[in-house]
Formats: sequence, structure tokens, C-alpha cells
Amino acid sequence: MYAVSKAVPIDQSSEEMKLQTRQQILDLVQDFTLETTPGSALKIPDYREHLRPGARVAVTFLPGSNFADTVATAKRLQEEGFEPMPHFAARSIPSRQALEDYLKALADVTDLRHVVALAGAVDKPLGPFESSMAILDTGLFDKYGVETIGVAGHPEGSPDIAPAVLQEALAWKNAFAERSDAALYIATQFCFEAAPIIAWDKAMRAAGNRLPIHLGVPGLATIKTLINHAKACGVGPSMRFLTRQARNVAKLMTVNTPDRLLLDLARYKAYDPDCSIARIHVYPLGGLRRSAAWTYAVADGDFDINAKGDGFKVTREIE
Repeated sequence: MYAVSKAVPIDQSSEEMKLQTRQQILDLVQDFTLETTPGSALKIPDYREHLRPGARVAVTFLPGSNFADTVATAKRLQEEGFEPMPHFAARSIPSRQALEDYLKALADVTDLRHVVALAGAVDKPLGPFESSMAILDTGLFDKYGVETIGVAGHPEGSPDIAPAVLQEALAWKNAFAERSDAALYIATQFCFEAAPIIAWDKAMRAAGNRLPIHLGVPGLATIKTLINHAKACGVGPSMRFLTRQARNVAKLMTVNTPDRLLLDLARYKAYDPDCSIARIHVYPLGGLRRSAAWTYAVADGDFDINAKGDGFKVTREIE
């Protein structure tokens, strides 16, 4: 069994272990994805100032939004050299024809290779679609040649969905992946500690999951900002990581970095050959610029692992 922050094996020197851990972190962080919103896009003059060519960028859809804004943001991202991954929120789609119209609108201005299909945070569906499975089952994503589809996963459960329902959805999504032309993967909400994620991955595999996981990781943000986002998104058990730090009011405005989380996940991925975690997805909760710069620094190897081997610090200056 793997335990986070694994001790150095007695047959390896600390320096050898650091080199090994460094490579594990590099392997985990390569090809990371990020996300943006149409609203934040208005405040970013040029994504090329922050992202490298070819980066995959999810475009979120918030309740009450206009899908035309998603289309415009996806079009802009592609024009600036990136691969957009627009979100389709099933409960916010008023009809099957609207879903096809959305896909056609994207296909007219982008290559439409990647999408993320979610239920969406709407209590009462605007149309016939109760879940992401309902829009997947239309066959329209295959019709428009979509190559990859992200579907929701919940490492810490969901306050709105019973565990048995989540289990049924997992089985359905795995079965759907077998009959779809697209490659499916599980996209998760952000978490703050590795232990709940590791336990969830093992339970998912035991339940028959064969889909790779793109794990949500919080970007650089203050403790206060992370707590507010966590409450809004229903993040569960790993929230204690933040609340412990928030007991010291002086730390509320301290910028948190996900180094401990990445280190623990990198070791888990390396030590468990059956681990389903394929890559990380960065939620730039404190702003795209700093989160992207920090994660690129990690991907480039510009970091030092601390003496205890339970965290690391980026050596590149992040403004």
C-alpha cells in the first residue's frame, strides 16, 4: 500500500531519492491543462503572454451564461495557438436542437477536437437533459468528430449525488467509452490533499473504472480565495487542509502552492503502476498568469525539493 510522503528507502541515499522524486514530479506535470472562463478572457489581452503554444484550455460554462461567449472564447484560443476544450453543461441546454446548434457553431470557427461534458450546477434542467450521460447518448459528439471528451469525477463525493448514483454513472461512462469514437477521460474538481484522491482512485479501479483521470489541482491563490472557491464548489474532506491553516488569521492572505499535493501524487503514480491519474488540470483560482507561470516552472524542472522530502519550492521568480 502506498502512503503519502513515503519515507526514503534504506537502500537509497537522500540525494538519489530526490532525483527520483524530481523525475516523478516532472512526469506528472508534463502536458498539464488549464481552464478559463469567458469572463476572465475579457481581462486577458493575449493568452500567448501566459501560455505556451498548443496548450489545452478548458472553457467553462457557468449557469445563466450565453453559449455564444463560450464559442467566442474557444475561437480566440484557437486563433492564438491553443486547443480549446469547451464545456457542455447538460442541464443548461434547452433542447437537442440547441445542443446540435452549439456544436455546429463551434465546428464553424474551431477544429472542435476536445470537449468536456458535465451535468452543470443547475437545480432544474432547462430542457430534456438531466445529466452529461443524456447529452453523450445523443450521439452528436461523434457526429461532429469530437476526439476527446472529459466527463465528471468526484474524488470527495458530491453533495448533490448519492454514492450509488455516482457508481452507476461510472459504469455507464465506461461502457459508453467502448462504443464512442471519442476517447473519454474523467475530469475532476480541484482537491487539496492526496489521501482522499488516492483512496478514490483505488475504489474506482476496484469498481471497474478503466478511464484515465485528469486530476484537478488548485493554482496559486490565497488561503482565503481557496476557501471561498472550495465552499462554492462543494469540495469535501480535503477542505481540512485549508481550515487548519485558516485558524491562523494572519495566514488567510498567504499564497498557497500545490507542491505537497503534486509531490504526493507523483510518488503515488510512480509506485502504483495501475494508478489511473494521467495528467493534472490546473484551476487558476487566483489568476491565470501566476498559476501558469508556476506550473510551467515545475514542468521545466525549476524547483528544489526540501530537506524533508515532503514538498518543493519553485526557484524561478514568479511575479
